[in-house]
Amino acid sequence: MKYDIILSGVGGQGVLSLAAVIATAAAKAGYRVRQSEVHGMAQRGGAVMAHMRIADGEIYSDLIGQGTADMVLSMEPLESLRYLKWLSPEGVVVTSTNPVKNIPNYPDEDELKAELDKLKSKRLVDDKSLASEAGSSRAGNMVIVGAAASSLPLSMDDLKAAVEDLFSRKGEKIVEVNYKALDLGSQIA
Repeated sequence: MKYDIILSGVGGQGVLSLAAVIATAAAKAGYRVRQSEVHGMAQRGGAVMAHMRIADGEIYSDLIGQGTADMVLSMEPLESLRYLKWLSPEGVVVTSTNPVKNIPNYPDEDELKAELDKLKSKRLVDDKSLASEAGSSRAGNMVIVGAAASSLPLSMDDLKAAVEDLFSRKGEKIVEVNYKALDLGSQIA
């Protein structure tokens, strides 16, 4: 088994936490995990992109070949479209529908939505409203993980165990909010 994910978003959206939850869950489930360096975190609002590879055997490279990723997992719709050349024909795009207009020539939202609607396999997620429903506007990244869960080689129990590991030091309320965000996201699939 191998599963390759392109992670993307904008600095400050929680892409690092999203990646940490998936990687921790995969490691706890007995898989090997390799992740490329996350680019763009030096500046809040800058583009963020990383490769994550999960396998039950040896992983020889951190990088995913173009046209071979199983998933593009994105916190920002324009960023999801930037990395489509990595997606395999059978791959899925899981992305937020909420734009972060961090550049002066950000595309028209209707045009962006039209491009997303053309995708063969997609999950378009209003992570902001679901995160608020979960109890924190900052839990959008866990909503996105939840929306991706049914396509990942991980169980929801694996993902929740990773949330517990990574967020328990912040208190039980934070863990519970993230659990709820995962659950709300998983209802999208």
